[in-house]
Amino acid sequence: MGLLAVGTPLAWSEAKQNAGHVREWGIEQLLAIWRRAKGKERDALLWGDEVEYLVVVMDELKRKVKLSLRQADILKALASDEDLCKNGGVVPDLQSIARQSDTLPVFHPEFGRFMLEATPGKPWGIGFKDLLDVEPNMKLRRLIAKNHMEANEYPITLTTFPRLGTADEFISPYYPPSGERLRSQFLPDEIANPHIRFPTLAANIRSRRGRKVEINVPVFRDENTSWPFQDPTVNYDLRNWPEDDDVRNGAAKPNHIYMDAMAFGMGSCCLQITFQAKNITEGRRLYDQLSPLGPIMLALTAATPIYKGFLADTDVRWNQISRAVDDRTAEELGEKPLRSDRWRIPKSRYASNSTYISQDPRLRKEYMDPDLVVDQDLKQRLIDGGMDDLLATHFAHLFIRDPIVVFAEDLKELDLNKTDHFENLQSTNWQHMRFKPPPHDKDTGWRVEFRPMEIQITDFENAAFAIFIVLITRAILSFDLNFYIPIARTTENMETAHIRNAVEDQKFFFRKNPFPSRPVKVSNGTSGTSTPAQASRPPTPLGPVEDEYELMSINEIINGQSSTSSSEGGCFPGLIPLVESYLNSVNIDVETRCELARYLDLIQKRANGTLWTGAKWIRHFIRTHPEYKRDSIVSESVCYDLIKAVEKITQGNGKDRGVGVEMFKARISTG
Repeated sequence: MGLLAVGTPLAWSEAKQNAGHVREWGIEQLLAIWRRAKGKERDALLWGDEVEYLVVVMDELKRKVKLSLRQADILKALASDEDLCKNGGVVPDLQSIARQSDTLPVFHPEFGRFMLEATPGKPWGIGFKDLLDVEPNMKLRRLIAKNHMEANEYPITLTTFPRLGTADEFISPYYPPSGERLRSQFLPDEIANPHIRFPTLAANIRSRRGRKVEINVPVFRDENTSWPFQDPTVNYDLRNWPEDDDVRNGAAKPNHIYMDAMAFGMGSCCLQITFQAKNITEGRRLYDQLSPLGPIMLALTAATPIYKGFLADTDVRWNQISRAVDDRTAEELGEKPLRSDRWRIPKSRYASNSTYISQDPRLRKEYMDPDLVVDQDLKQRLIDGGMDDLLATHFAHLFIRDPIVVFAEDLKELDLNKTDHFENLQSTNWQHMRFKPPPHDKDTGWRVEFRPMEIQITDFENAAFAIFIVLITRAILSFDLNFYIPIARTTENMETAHIRNAVEDQKFFFRKNPFPSRPVKVSNGTSGTSTPAQASRPPTPLGPVEDEYELMSINEIINGQSSTSSSEGGCFPGLIPLVESYLNSVNIDVETRCELARYLDLIQKRANGTLWTGAKWIRHFIRTHPEYKRDSIVSESVCYDLIKAVEKITQGNGKDRGVGVEMFKARISTG
């Protein structure tokens, strides 16, 4: 969740006039951070996870399920729980308390009034015992949240609510569609968190763009799907707002599910992992090396096959959120010649990464994005302020965007001990990796946020993917691994990850040889609780960049290539074997190793198809439901049964060391 400032927000016409001012002050605040923190050191890598929930309300008599808009009430109940407060569990936006302990979870609001976010009460350490605490902590968060809800309300971890935006009453309490901020055909303004930042963000994105956001998701064509498909929920005669002309001007594409509001994207849940690096050098290195893994983990966690009551022909959420916050004008999109705007911008502000930032001699100029747009004036200011060219390029690229939410009070005076203007731009660039400077008022180091993964149905799965990414970072640092590929290939991989059942059916560009040219010594005496010492850097690579990577299946990337499947130049060992090699190199007791093996087994079997993705299971559940008519429509009753099954799986997760066996089906035909 982004910065929740309080103040008087400017309408877009005024915010636009102050955009340059905010950018310039944001750069000055960034330079102040740089001067204060560029030499900051920490003893070991810390990390944290963010889990987001949908809150649903079930009516068993009517067999209906709706989204509950009681976020504020639930957060107030959590904030007023004295026992929770005494043990460190807090709702920061509602409380000001002396925290005696940091052992219980922390709860936060999110964009949708039907959403909650929960994080651990303190950062996780890198010790292996900490890794084993993640799943119990996630279970505790869900239990605490449920205990502060009504009896018929449940926190579930689905990416999206299957019938968000349908014509029936899918929210409780009910509000009719439309409103001044969203101006949506399908959603009311009341669906968004009422904090002034959120409705202003939605309204100003629409105003800057000059029309409503345009989200078109290809519909899944089943046996009885009307074809060509024209979204039957679209009202072409609606004339409440000037933007209602959008659909008459072709906004709703044939054979696609059409959506028209920010809430269709920002109302999605995900699993995010943030790492605090030992220092800025380590942080920049992790940012670069984790970036090519983003599309792989997006496909591996696929869990979003339904939108607005229709089965989609995609499996993940990413592009839908990207389009839901896409504020680019027609000129920036290349639909019209540049006249008023400064440049054509290839990507939405919610997109895959476009920069590498590590001062690694293995980083070749051929890896960089050839279409990168940079504000050269701001870049020069950063360089003049002492920042190196790579990092200055990164931030000058982020700052090509306009600030969307500007508060009048923040324009009065520049405070270099604050980060409000910097965070205004930083927090509204939603790339799949985020490089986060230390906050000015906390003893926190340089951080890297890994953002692409979809939320999973069970706490076991979410813990498994969190732990896997943590162990990957340890292997990267211990073995000096190199996953560099051209940024353009990562961008292509992100598109590939959207394809239905991409985890089994598609191939992704990935580096063939991740090892340094010089062997890295890893001491068997280490416990794995501290960051390994920096190895001597290998020489800059030579030879054609195209020879360094090839198309691989997810199974090959996760579990390793066979000698027959790889091209010349050796076999990629696989991410799981690399993690296993790391675990073999450190002191770890047998019991802990066996527990970690349970999580790695899930990743391994998800990659080879033995276990299904959430998207595949949901699609199979819908298509085999006795009331489904093979017409791509997910009815109210089918949706109810799906949510009921999801809640049952959630409750069964972990019992008798099970992991929700109803979900983890062996490979069978889906018809």
